[in-house]
Amino acid sequence: MSEFYAAVCAEHEIEINLHVLHVLEKTTGTDVTIELRGNNRLRDVQRLDDGDVLALSKCLRNHTSVTGLDVGYNNITDEGVGHLVDLLQQDSSPLRSLDLMFNDIRGDGAEVLAKSLQCNSTLLSLRLSNNKIENRGAMQLASMLQVNSTLRELELADCDLDTQSVIAFSIVLKSNKTLRSVDVSRPLLFSHQEEWAVHVAEMLAVNSSLVELHLGKMGMSDTGMERLTRGLRLNGSLRYLDLRCNCVTRDGVRHLADLLKKNRTLEVVDLSSNRIEDEGAAYLSEAVAWPGCVLRELSVHSNSIRTAGLLSLAHALTVNTTLDHVYIWGNHLEEPVCQAFRELIASGRLPPEQTDVSAYAVDGRVFLAEVSHSLRRRYYRTNGSDTDTRPTNHASSSTRHIESATCSPAVQRSFKAS
Repeated sequence: MSEFYAAVCAEHEIEINLHVLHVLEKTTGTDVTIELRGNNRLRDVQRLDDGDVLALSKCLRNHTSVTGLDVGYNNITDEGVGHLVDLLQQDSSPLRSLDLMFNDIRGDGAEVLAKSLQCNSTLLSLRLSNNKIENRGAMQLASMLQVNSTLRELELADCDLDTQSVIAFSIVLKSNKTLRSVDVSRPLLFSHQEEWAVHVAEMLAVNSSLVELHLGKMGMSDTGMERLTRGLRLNGSLRYLDLRCNCVTRDGVRHLADLLKKNRTLEVVDLSSNRIEDEGAAYLSEAVAWPGCVLRELSVHSNSIRTAGLLSLAHALTVNTTLDHVYIWGNHLEEPVCQAFRELIASGRLPPEQTDVSAYAVDGRVFLAEVSHSLRRRYYRTNGSDTDTRPTNHASSSTRHIESATCSPAVQRSFKAS
């Protein structure tokens, strides 16, 4: 494959990208994913531009063994997307996943991509997060979903979507039966009426295929949460709900807690960086301890929770038998909380690799340090073989397993005093 790439570069007078050449030389076998990310921390790489994409697309046309292409964190523009869609328009294209995150793709590129996917029946996963396709590009992709019946995963976080395009996706998902995972986090929403939440709730009430939904950084208030839970009460498919970095307080989380008592499908909830405080944590603890609660993973990282709320959550874990991933760092970790979570970890009720704190003692006092484990960022993920890769052991998605040097504020004060 590397020889063919070099020949294509010579034919089109394109300078050979040594990073591409190196990866292609190592690419062997069938059902392979070519990873050409431009943010490799282990070695210096030359980021791909549109010319590199042209050569790469021509090289891959005759290689049906390549089922995945990851070209995130590069310098690909709308012109480069035009070269890539040639691969998608092939009869029986082998490409199953395409990752274009963190490039320079705008509305025109998204429109070209959407039109090619209207007649594509093989691509399962498309990741476009952090490309500023804005409303025009997003509306084209929403229209594509009315026709496409193959795509299962769509990531559009940080793409500068607005209220109109978020609502458009909600309307399309009422009838689309194939999408399993959608991420529309961090749109640009200037209205405080949260109209989008009404449409998302209506979609959830009738959609029976969506497994994973990311609504981080939406500016969601307690009113939006109440609307969302109305739809979730009628939903029987969603497993993963991402609500991080919103404006949810104790009143909003009370609606979610009431839902968790009755819901029999929702397994992962991310409430990181909200403000539920002690009362909100108490509502969640009651739901966790409720008979039949199926929640397996919960993050309340950075929610202004103090001792009473965290102790109620620790107590709930002694009653509940399914919740085994809990992330609490960023709250007020006083000594009673430290002792309670040390006991949970030491007893094996909370595995050390499935929480973001680690207990230690100084002068007879117990403290918690931050550990770089976190809630997995994805629940449903497709691969090149038309199957999902949902983990069965609910392992953490963290890519690092090194204890942080960060200690709790309490122990920092202790060191200063000494």
